[in-house]
Amino acid sequence: MPFNNGGGNGNGRPPLQPDLEDLLKRSQDKLKRLKGGTRLTGSFAFLIAVTIAAIVAFYAFTVRVDPDELGVVMLFGKPVRTEPPGLHFRLPYPIEEVRLPKVTRQNIIEIGMRSSEVIRGVSTVPEESLMLTGDENIVDINFVVFWRIKDAQKYLFNLQMPDVTVKEVAESAMRDIVGRSNIQPLLTGARQETEQAVQKLTQGILDSYGVGVSIDQVQLQKVDPPTQVIDAFRDVQAARADKERLQNEAGTYANKIVPEARGEAERILQAARAYKEQSVAEATGQTARFLQIYEEYKKAPEVTRKRMYLETMERVLGGTDKIILDSRQCVVPFLPLEQLRNP
Repeated sequence: MPFNNGGGNGNGRPPLQPDLEDLLKRSQDKLKRLKGGTRLTGSFAFLIAVTIAAIVAFYAFTVRVDPDELGVVMLFGKPVRTEPPGLHFRLPYPIEEVRLPKVTRQNIIEIGMRSSEVIRGVSTVPEESLMLTGDENIVDINFVVFWRIKDAQKYLFNLQMPDVTVKEVAESAMRDIVGRSNIQPLLTGARQETEQAVQKLTQGILDSYGVGVSIDQVQLQKVDPPTQVIDAFRDVQAARADKERLQNEAGTYANKIVPEARGEAERILQAARAYKEQSVAEATGQTARFLQIYEEYKKAPEVTRKRMYLETMERVLGGTDKIILDSRQCVVPFLPLEQLRNP
């Protein structure tokens, strides 16, 4: 008969205790066979009895708590204390019983799928994965919940099946969040927001139930439309991607052409201002020159008039071919002296 080293098997069943009389009888029989059937002395039999009693007392009055466990000690079924990892004293069953939940282990719950080590693959569970979105579309979601035990007594005694409760609450929270969202953000950029919202909602519900667990993370594995319409959804996504690409290209072209147009407009305005200033300055100079000539004309009209005539003829005839006629209207020979400079 094996000894119970934990004072309880974690499921509430009473530990099995060794029968002292049966152990003594079998030990005496074995010693008789070893001694050739000779009768044991009283002192040797007492030593054997004390040794067996010590072994039985060790297993009956101590409990071993592993490093990833926490010992919850119950006195007549009522939790009275907790024990950290190591060997601890306890009263034998049924006075005290010890439960050993694994409080440091991270537990994983798969919803919408099941991983299998045998076939090395993942099988889907449609009754868990198919959910209705806020815009009345169906989406196929697979996700994983990572959780730990944060309060061993609440975990052991508040609910009958806490593992099942965590799974059902997480699935309900996911359906709630998906039911308030549109399908397009779920398929594209709202995965992290969805995970955080589901984790927060799940933790709040479990705390209100007093389950005694902590949700470490909610991780989406797959978010797709149903298999029957996934090709149509991919076409829609491709069209949206093309739309965004064309909009980005148009925005890039606008960002390029608008500054160029503004620069060209500013250049034209600057040229117009420069032409205006030049024209005004030239007109002002011509006016001042005319006034100066007029002042000189008033002083000597004949001389000024003749000088203006000669200067005008010089400007007009300076760059033209000339034919000189005398008073008899005869051509006077003319030697263009400037042409003598040409080779």
